[in-house]
Amino acid sequence: MNLMTQERSRGANVLVVEDDWPIRHLLKVSLSAHNYDVSEAETCQEAVRHLSRHVPDLLLLDLGLPDGSGIELLRRLRQEHSTPVIVLSVQGAESTKIEALDLGADDYLTKPFSVDELLARVRAALRRSKSLHAPTLLTCGDLELDMERRLVSLAGREVSLTPNEFSLLLAFMRNQERVLTHRQLLKEVWGEGYLEDSHVLRVNVCNLRRKLNSPDGKRNYIKTEPGVGYRLCLPRVA
Repeated sequence: MNLMTQERSRGANVLVVEDDWPIRHLLKVSLSAHNYDVSEAETCQEAVRHLSRHVPDLLLLDLGLPDGSGIELLRRLRQEHSTPVIVLSVQGAESTKIEALDLGADDYLTKPFSVDELLARVRAALRRSKSLHAPTLLTCGDLELDMERRLVSLAGREVSLTPNEFSLLLAFMRNQERVLTHRQLLKEVWGEGYLEDSHVLRVNVCNLRRKLNSPDGKRNYIKTEPGVGYRLCLPRVA
């Protein structure tokens, strides 16, 4: 095996789910040229068959598929896997983006986009996913984050989080009682290209709060610092 083959074998596996052949071909050629191992699917059914055989390191997902909605495929995937997902779509409506993010998409690119931008987003998503596997156990009161097993528990009960919610909580747990600005969190979780995207941060903080805080408001881990950012602190129950 030559050096180039060895280098290619180390590339992450990416599943491209896209029904438009020219776009799918461009994505495969571009990703393959950067040492990614690329699989393809042009329908929801093909994607499901791929996922049943092998879960990729990253999924590029078009929303407008001929036999169903990519949103439904994303919903189904998130029931079983935390694989990073970058949504690719001509649907640029804010409501569509919010729905995809709420279901656990890690990123969203509206067509047309440049190959360089896509590759940057792919690298960022894979870095975030890889960083979640460090063997570290973090705690804050009865909240526990196990990085090695990628599990979060609250008072002994497992909490299901999307990859971005996990990365966001990880940033908070590493900086307990410290105020993290909007830009700090966006850079840490989403990367340099998102420093002005306050919307994606608000959506994920809102979802994380809903999963961690008690309905009566007595247990509130994430506090807002108006106009600045957020901080995670031990809940103080009267």
